[in-house]
Amino acid sequence: MIGRASTKKTWDRFWSNRSSSEIYPPVNDIASELKKVTDLAYKKILEVGAGTGRDSIRISAEQNQVYVLDYSPISIDLIRSQPHSQRLLLIQSDALSCPVPDGTFDIIFHQGLLEHFSSPHRLLKENHRILKSGGFLAVDVPQTIHIYTLIKQALILCKLWFGGWERQFTPRSLSRLLIKSGFEPVHYYGDWSRPGILYKIVKLIASRLKIKLPMYPRFLGKITESFYRTQQKLRTKRILQYTAFSIGIIARKI
Repeated sequence: MIGRASTKKTWDRFWSNRSSSEIYPPVNDIASELKKVTDLAYKKILEVGAGTGRDSIRISAEQNQVYVLDYSPISIDLIRSQPHSQRLLLIQSDALSCPVPDGTFDIIFHQGLLEHFSSPHRLLKENHRILKSGGFLAVDVPQTIHIYTLIKQALILCKLWFGGWERQFTPRSLSRLLIKSGFEPVHYYGDWSRPGILYKIVKLIASRLKIKLPMYPRFLGKITESFYRTQQKLRTKRILQYTAFSIGIIARKI
């Protein structure tokens, strides 16, 4: 039976001997999405499961106080190695037991984290505890109706998935989970992977064979660029978020 959880050992191994330049950023621009809902200046902000910490470093330029939390010491060291990381306050801790008082933060966000919990409600409950009343939580996860789900589940079955174990969500199932956990969804977003997920998998396999491929291939040049621009226009359509690679919801604590 395959364990329905990702472990600290899994993530220590993932982050070891990696530079942030070799890791694709999240599909969605979390800072831009948050700005559609709230001002980021003069806020106390927490990123949970920070990974490389790149988005938190960007956000920390907004005259605010930004904390990053991760339970992997390798991740914390990677964040510390980033330019401008001195603007961040680093916390090495389990996301299910954050060492801060109730109602500490104005904004909490996580990307590619919730799907690794066998009981996602437990993480959201802890997010709810440490968020101020009326504060915002941004949750970014893989979307169910995508070829990525089929590939991922096959690799999990073969015990070859880099994250050990992972679930996925539709916009509707994520919204229901947030409501059940004491939040009110106020903003939905999603996007497709650029470059596509199949290329990213090919690149990963090639890297293990010591073959170096570019992070962002040009493919068909202007045709590809035009396709990407069309995707940017369509990504705001709620119905098309059911075809996106990654989706997110920003919700208010009630």
